[in-house]
Amino acid sequence: MTRYEHLATLLAQRIEQGLYRSGERLPSVRSLSAEHGVSISTVQQAYHLLEEKQMIIPQSRSGYFVASRKATPPIPALTRPAQRPVEVTQWDAVLALINSRQADDVLQMGSGMPDLTQPTLKPLWKAFSRQAQKQETALLNYDNLYGVLALRQQVARLAIDSGCQLTADEIVITTGCHEALSVSVRAVCEPGDIIAVESPSFHGIMQTLRGFGIRAIEIPTDAVTGISLEALELAFDQWPIKAVVVVPNCNNPLGFIMPEPRKRALLTLAQRFDAAIIEDDVYGELAWEYPRPPTIKALDLDGRVLLCSSFSKTLAPGLRVGWVAPGRYRDRVLHMKYIVTGSTATQPQHAVSEFIRQGHYQPHLRRMRQIYHRNYEAFSCWVRHYFPCGICVSRPQGGFLMWIELPEAFDAVRLNRELLESNIQIAVGSLFSASGKYRNCLRLNYALPINDQTEQALAQVGAAVERAMLSCQHDSSASASHRLNRERQGQQEEETGPGQITLT
Repeated sequence: MTRYEHLATLLAQRIEQGLYRSGERLPSVRSLSAEHGVSISTVQQAYHLLEEKQMIIPQSRSGYFVASRKATPPIPALTRPAQRPVEVTQWDAVLALINSRQADDVLQMGSGMPDLTQPTLKPLWKAFSRQAQKQETALLNYDNLYGVLALRQQVARLAIDSGCQLTADEIVITTGCHEALSVSVRAVCEPGDIIAVESPSFHGIMQTLRGFGIRAIEIPTDAVTGISLEALELAFDQWPIKAVVVVPNCNNPLGFIMPEPRKRALLTLAQRFDAAIIEDDVYGELAWEYPRPPTIKALDLDGRVLLCSSFSKTLAPGLRVGWVAPGRYRDRVLHMKYIVTGSTATQPQHAVSEFIRQGHYQPHLRRMRQIYHRNYEAFSCWVRHYFPCGICVSRPQGGFLMWIELPEAFDAVRLNRELLESNIQIAVGSLFSASGKYRNCLRLNYALPINDQTEQALAQVGAAVERAMLSCQHDSSASASHRLNRERQGQQEEETGPGQITLT
């Protein structure tokens, strides 16, 4: 963190704590410079950053003042899905979201796309270019089913940061994290089996279960601590659950990092009921605090955790380079991978391996963590400013996704249709449920550039939300009034008899 960012964070904390109140004049640039021992330009940059976040307002010849702000929205409460196995739905809505990526004129405000514009990705382009110049036949040929050895060695080295002691032979390269999850599910389950999932949960894993004829049981999930272990234990007692799918680090879509004691408790629970854990760690390396949080796999001693990840969120999704450490299920995973895709494309594996080996990956990660953290601060301010009261907003601890919960009567599907007319798309909450729950929720992506276009688009979303909420309130009032009239009419009929006229 630079000096001006550190100073801006300190001032923001003072504002949040109420040390500087709404409308109050902030210390002058010169006094802050003297107080913190930094240059005047550093203070000016810090104030400019706070101004971008709409936390302060400059006034000509008077200095900077704390902006009037709405109260911070609360965190979404523990979810309460129906705790019984269900057939997964929502495929048509997921397909519509995926197909919309091809429309260049639509601003994707809810997709899971990372920022691909940063200069730290240039060495990756150069790695592809050097490979093309070599024109090596091996780059166009099949590799083995495990994946390129050089890349597996680099992945094993990177996994040390998450607490895992893996060898290259324990890793299988896949076509993105989606395939890693898919082959993991097929390795531990048969059609008709039951898998427990967080609720809400990544729509990709939901559709994987649907495609394989596997039923999902949604487990209540807390926006801070993760999947409810108490509810999961009850589900284990009632149903023959084969596996649990979790995203414990920088969860999609809620953004939490599951506390380590709860990770241990989850592993103990899986051991007790002899179930597998399919751990999706695709966002884990984007945790804002370093060192990054450990994986459940790091605690696994009997090989029941299948750790899945990829470079889709940290580098670029178009690489389609992921991996799985399947533990005791390695042979089954290899067989399922052979059935589905065979070996993974060779050239991207070599390019990513070279990018990591030359020392470009960690600097890129550090940059992206800083950018996403800064973007989150700006998005949070915009949501607080442009969205109406009465909403709940998640507090991500990494990654680039934010979950917003609106009043229960709200319809985010209708909201999305309205926004598409303005070439803006959100991810509606019902995509993240096996049974179509969370229709009153939406997911936003703050990897988008922090500029006027993004702010204006978010302002449009906030205005549309406010209109829809007012409409919901009006409909609710009209419905209550209609019900009251019906009740009064029923009382009159009881007193006078149906069809009689009451004189007033």
